[in-house]
Amino acid sequence: MNPRLELLHPYPFERLRQLLAGAIPPPGLKPIVLSIGEPQHPTPALLKNAISANLDALSRYPQMKGLPELRVAMAEWIARRHGLEPLDPERQVIPAAGTKEALFGIAQAVLDPADSEALVVSPNPFYQIYEGATLLAGGKPHFINALARNAFRPDWAAVPESVWKRTRLVYACSPNNPTGRVMPLDEWKLLFELSDRHGFVVVSDECYSEIYFDETSPPLGGLAAAKALGRSGYPRLLAMGSLSKRSNAPGLRSGFVAGDAAILDSFGLYRTYFGTGVSNTVQLASIAAWKDEVHVRENRRMYREKFAAFREIVNPVLPLTMPEAAFYYWAAVPGDDTEFARALYATENVTVLPGSFIGRDAHGVNPGRGFVRIALVSTVEEASEAARRLREFAASYVPKQPAAGGSPLGVRIQRLAG
Repeated sequence: MNPRLELLHPYPFERLRQLLAGAIPPPGLKPIVLSIGEPQHPTPALLKNAISANLDALSRYPQMKGLPELRVAMAEWIARRHGLEPLDPERQVIPAAGTKEALFGIAQAVLDPADSEALVVSPNPFYQIYEGATLLAGGKPHFINALARNAFRPDWAAVPESVWKRTRLVYACSPNNPTGRVMPLDEWKLLFELSDRHGFVVVSDECYSEIYFDETSPPLGGLAAAKALGRSGYPRLLAMGSLSKRSNAPGLRSGFVAGDAAILDSFGLYRTYFGTGVSNTVQLASIAAWKDEVHVRENRRMYREKFAAFREIVNPVLPLTMPEAAFYYWAAVPGDDTEFARALYATENVTVLPGSFIGRDAHGVNPGRGFVRIALVSTVEEASEAARRLREFAASYVPKQPAAGGSPLGVRIQRLAG
């Protein structure tokens, strides 16, 4: 077996399953899952109808490069959404089986397995694919902590020159999972300058780019930042997006990679052998989704309503900071985040993800510790019910207290009177 498999950490949801094992919620309380970032809004009819209308396309193998008409639709959407000059659909856009596939594959294409010094830089906490892709490609992850005291801004400038010299790839996630922070132009400028100096590739993970709360202020993307800074041709930059969150179609597995044509040529060669071509039926249906914005605006309206209702209920007992984008609350909790998540489940049958599960100990701290990620992906009604349970729980929660010598004593949960 590949010995690098032994380097992989258990996936966060496997760790969560183990954490909750043996905890038994009160009978009669419907389970509410706020731990997984899986959109639950209805998939738009136009997309389902387009799938039905193109079922005959299942009889043909898909081209790894994708159908020309889909590449055109993607290139036009990217240019329209980010205010860019037209992209070349032949060389600057490739369909992918969702961003997960592309985020994993790009590390395999960029890193040289013989380069024992290769580093891949990413924010911390992070989407675990960044780490797994790095390790399986033969690189080593280097984490930049995104701390609350810095408003969750990764301190790129604090990274030593010795690290940048060994860096081959940087994963940037904006809007960020889990904090919902959007990278401003000055941060992109610094990252691009470092890329120019050291030659590493920047991958902009933008799968949450269409979930934001102010219709007049869509999040800045990597390609738009490059244009604003006069970086013609998007040197050493790739942006990745998908229909999973934008169009409530996580099962469709349809996304794109766009940017530097030379890198995409090499990535396309890799994907030819990797065999991740997107079904022709999915590709043809995706065209309809990329061409329509009505369902996307309605999607954002539902998220705005949900986030406002949840915060109004919870904020008096558990302060919440509104994210700039994406569909998570990244909430600081009293005591240990894993204890909080287990007690919440055992008491209220509400599942959240401990922040320490999506962070790593780096530079003396795990920046996810003391936080939980709350995914508001279901209905307004279910989110409001979850908020009421969380409010009651948080109002009476007493975290474990360290005993003499530092060992925990226990958790006391008291129900509010009445």
